[in-house]
Amino acid sequence: MTTRALRAITVLTATAVLGATASTAYAAQHTDRRAPGIVGAWARAWNGTDPQALGALFTADGVYTDEAVAVTFRGRKEIAGWKARADTLIDNVHVTVRTTRLDGERVTVRAVYSGHLKGAPKPFAVPMTTVLDLDRNHCRISSDKDHYSLATVLAQSGLPADWTPPAA
Repeated sequence: MTTRALRAITVLTATAVLGATASTAYAAQHTDRRAPGIVGAWARAWNGTDPQALGALFTADGVYTDEAVAVTFRGRKEIAGWKARADTLIDNVHVTVRTTRLDGERVTVRAVYSGHLKGAPKPFAVPMTTVLDLDRNHCRISSDKDHYSLATVLAQSGLPADWTPPAA
């Protein structure tokens, strides 16, 4: 192969790599812009103190599932009740949205879920992935599935792996 051919291959390869890197970086930076406003409202509701604010974001027959503790709630009232229960068990519950990805009527949210379990020696902050299925207008949540590691929450909190919250 000639020097000229090698130079051409090097330039083409570098161009392809730079183009792929730039488009990937652009996509990573701009995923949040495509997400509907419901994602911000959802995070604000979790970070707030009014359980009804979370319930109000769901369709009347909406479903919330916390995969880590294997519970599911249906309807605005039950979902608001779950938020109220979380607030009694965890001080400073906070969701920090890191990235979002919109695909049709589904939004995948990568976030940090943090707080301090009451009675635990230390706070926790764990990665969480939430899958939100939205109504056609992207105004309400029809389904929310939260995925995070309960084992990591308990370990970071300084609690034993078999810890269970006190009865309501």
